[in-house]
Amino acid sequence: MIQSNLLEINHLKINFPAENGTVEAVRDISFSLKKGETLGIVGESGSGKSVTSLSVMGLLPEAARLEGGEILFQPKSGDPVDLTKMTKPALRQLRGREIAMIFQEPMTSLNPVFRCGEQVAEAIRVQQKVSRDEAKRQVVSLFQKVKLPDPERMFRAYPHQLSGGQRQRVMIAMALSCNPSLLIADEPTSALDVTVQRSILDLLNELKNDWDGSVIFISHDLGVVAEVADRVLVMKNGEIVEQGGVAAIFQNPQHAYTRNLLKNFRHRTGKQVAVSDRKQDQPAATEPILAVKNLRSWFPGRRNFFGKTLDYVKAVDDVSFDVFKGETLGLVGESGSGKTTLGRSILNLLRPTGGDVIFENKNLAQLPENEWKGLRKDLQIIFQDPYASLNPRQPIGMAVTEPMRVHGILTTEKERREKALHLLETVGLDASHFWRLPHEFSGGQRQRICIARALALEPKFIVCDECVSSLDVTVQAQVLDLLKDLQQERGLTYIFISHDLSVVRLMSDRIAVMKNGKIEELGRAGEIWNHPKNTYTQQLLAAIPSGIVS
Repeated sequence: MIQSNLLEINHLKINFPAENGTVEAVRDISFSLKKGETLGIVGESGSGKSVTSLSVMGLLPEAARLEGGEILFQPKSGDPVDLTKMTKPALRQLRGREIAMIFQEPMTSLNPVFRCGEQVAEAIRVQQKVSRDEAKRQVVSLFQKVKLPDPERMFRAYPHQLSGGQRQRVMIAMALSCNPSLLIADEPTSALDVTVQRSILDLLNELKNDWDGSVIFISHDLGVVAEVADRVLVMKNGEIVEQGGVAAIFQNPQHAYTRNLLKNFRHRTGKQVAVSDRKQDQPAATEPILAVKNLRSWFPGRRNFFGKTLDYVKAVDDVSFDVFKGETLGLVGESGSGKTTLGRSILNLLRPTGGDVIFENKNLAQLPENEWKGLRKDLQIIFQDPYASLNPRQPIGMAVTEPMRVHGILTTEKERREKALHLLETVGLDASHFWRLPHEFSGGQRQRICIARALALEPKFIVCDECVSSLDVTVQAQVLDLLKDLQQERGLTYIFISHDLSVVRLMSDRIAVMKNGKIEELGRAGEIWNHPKNTYTQQLLAAIPSGIVS
């Protein structure tokens, strides 16, 4: 092992058993990571990025088979060690103190029954042997560093009380808590809005300047990778197809796959295309399919000794807008702005505090629960966290057929199964995946399963809540094109929630910008993108990572 390297991976091979043989998840890959360096790893879902990082952490699933290779790591003291040959107790000693990881899906990484601050404090106490008060002080300081609002309140909050982006920032704080030598960041900003994403990227860059450690940064967002990485490694089907310096890879890619990734990135960010290829005129329909009027969703905040509520968190505060049949209304804003709460309040997954939601002349906000069953088929949601949306013990094909069975779609199981197979292929999966379980798929593949399940009921109206945030750019483009094609074919109507303004611009006819539970600005997509009137909207646009790609 070269002395200046923190990590060396040599001829690594990892397989998974499958129905028809073996899936080669990682195929004889080799690369190194220098001390103080940030290595970006990019590639489609299923390319082997996350499996490679899990092998370094010693957290491969039990079904995984390490067929060959070595992972050499240089601890803070002593000689290099081969992580593939270490015992589980020895690996546990390295994790946290020497090697830490920010996982892609924060809800599955946090214990739902413990407060967020206590979980981070526990990691600090175990590794640093400090008092409970000192651990809490460090946690509050870390929460401030990762830009969590009201760190004291966040310390006491449970994971379900935080937005997806806030939960991810808790995980970032936990990973940084013990000052590791190697930080593996697996899609750490995919669930964050652009302004918080910017603060996290700045934080990682600051960390790189002040800290003699290294970062492996996995992302499908080429703009983000271009801003944080020193070198880039491009993976496809378990192999490294290209690697080199950031400038060389992004300005002069040699491999056709890398060129295709860059092409999709430029299309999504509008670097070489017009403002939008979607219609910007008001939809022809004059009556809205959905009318939201003075909607409020408030949650109890502080309470006194007797349990009386002293104030409220106004997640959605007097919001009004219309959505017309066949259009896409984009909803953007920072984590905690109320986007997800608004979407769930519209569908009565969260009972609104007040206001009206009129869908096809029915007030959903006042509709009794026993009258909802007939409407659930027409109103669907694609959630942000795909793993939490799927039953881990249920084959994914059955997850797609189950809602059809509940709502009486088609008459036989054979017909439902055939439709499920078609939907899986439509969203870019293989029909042979029908009997596989959710843990056998990457995060992006799991999200496509959830999209197939939502489409199974042929709904009229879909709330897409960050439904492409975990997808790489090529699959993201396919799914967005799919959603647009389905919209045109079936007259679907979408509310498209995302922190990614570039994606919202491509998808939306109109855009609503939310902040602190209120709509700050609403208008046609082209006008919002090119001529934002509100200062907050201007800040969101200015924070979009562009990297060095032109």
